[in-house]
Amino acid sequence: MIRKKYLFYALAIISSFIAATAASIDGAISFLFIKNPWIFGLSIFLVGTAITFFISLFLSIPVNGKSIGSRIDPSFKRIRFIKREELSYHLLAGVGNTATTIGYFYVLSIFIDPSAVLPFFQIVILYLLLTESVAEKNAPTLAEIQSSVIVTFGAIMGSISLTGEINLWALLVVFLVVNPGWTILSIYQRKLKLMRIDGRANDSINIRFWNLVFTTIFIFIAVFFVNKNYFFDSLHMANKYFPWLALSMTVTFFSYILYIRALGIGKASVTQAVKASTIIFVIPFSFVLSYFIPISFSVSPVLLLIKIMGIILVLLGVLSFALTEIKAYVFIDVKRGYSVKEIINKIWDIKGVTAISATAGTHDLLAKIRMRTLGKGYERIIKKLEGIEGIEEFKWQSILKEWEKI
Repeated sequence: MIRKKYLFYALAIISSFIAATAASIDGAISFLFIKNPWIFGLSIFLVGTAITFFISLFLSIPVNGKSIGSRIDPSFKRIRFIKREELSYHLLAGVGNTATTIGYFYVLSIFIDPSAVLPFFQIVILYLLLTESVAEKNAPTLAEIQSSVIVTFGAIMGSISLTGEINLWALLVVFLVVNPGWTILSIYQRKLKLMRIDGRANDSINIRFWNLVFTTIFIFIAVFFVNKNYFFDSLHMANKYFPWLALSMTVTFFSYILYIRALGIGKASVTQAVKASTIIFVIPFSFVLSYFIPISFSVSPVLLLIKIMGIILVLLGVLSFALTEIKAYVFIDVKRGYSVKEIINKIWDIKGVTAISATAGTHDLLAKIRMRTLGKGYERIIKKLEGIEGIEEFKWQSILKEWEKI
C-alpha cells in the first residue's frame, strides 16, 4: 500500500535520474561518433524502435498469470496494436516528439556537456502551465506562477554555470522548437495514459513503443526533405554504432515509461516541475563524462555559485508545486423532485471534480475534488455548486492524507 502522491514523486524523480544517464550517453555519442544531429536523430530512432519492440515483447511474457512488464506498469498486459480512438493522440504526440528530438540533438551537437543541455528544457513548465490554463479556461494561481517562474529561472541559471557558454541559436531552438514540441508530447501522452483500453487503464509501455514508431516515421520524412543522403548515412551509423545507440535507447525507454506513468497520476506541469530535478543528477554525470571527452569546466567561484543557486531554486519551485495541491470530498444533498442523474452530469462538468458517487445514507452524492489551491477550489467548485439548481446543501471536507492501492 502506497500513497499515490509518493508514487508520483518516486516515478518522476527516478525518471529524471535515468534521463540524466541517457543524456550523458547521448553527449558521448554526439562527440565521439555521430556529430550531425539529423543523422544522429534518425539513426538512434531506427535502433530505438527495434530495441523497444524486443523489450516490449520480453515484457509481454506471462509469469504466474501476469506479464513481466506489469511489474513496471500494472496496466501492461502485452504489446498490442493501437486502437482507432488512440490514433489521433499518437499522431500528435509523434509530431511533438519529432520536434523535440531534432532540436535536442541540434543543441547537443553544440553543447556536449549534458548539464548545459537539459536545464534549458525545463522552461517547458511555463508552456504547460499556460496550455493547461487555456484548456481549463481558468487563470493559473499566483502560487502556480511563482513556482513555475522559480523552476524556470533556476533551470536557466543551472544551465550556464559549468562552462559559462551561451549560444543564441541554441536558445532559439529550445524556446521555439524543443519546448513547444515537448509540450505537445506531454499533453497527448497524458491523454493517452488516462484513456481506458479494453476496460483497463492504458499502459505506458505500449504508449512509448507506438510513440517511437510514429516519431521515427516523421523524422524520416523530415530528414528526406533536408537531405536524402542522410537516410543512407543514418542506416550506416545505426549499423556501425549499434551497441552505443541501443544502450542509449534502452536507458531512455525506462525513463520514458516512468515519466508516462507519472503523467497519468499528476498534471503535466507538475510532473515536468518534478522532472526538473534532472539538472541535479546530471551534474555528477557531466564530471564523469569530462574524463572521457574534452568538457572544460569553469572554476570561477561566481559561476559555481550561480549553479548552486539554480539548483536551490529548482528544488524550491518543485516543493512549492508539491505543497499547494489539495484534495477534498464534497458531500451533497439533492432536493426532492430533482433528477439525481442530471445533477451528477452538471457536477461532472466542473473542472477539478475527479469522481462522483451516488450514496445511500445521510447524503445523496459524494464528489471527489482535486485542485492546486484552496482559493482556486472556492472559485471553481464552491461557486458552481451554489449555482446548480437542485442542490439543497453540501459540505466540503479537505483530505489530510490518502492511501490508495496502485
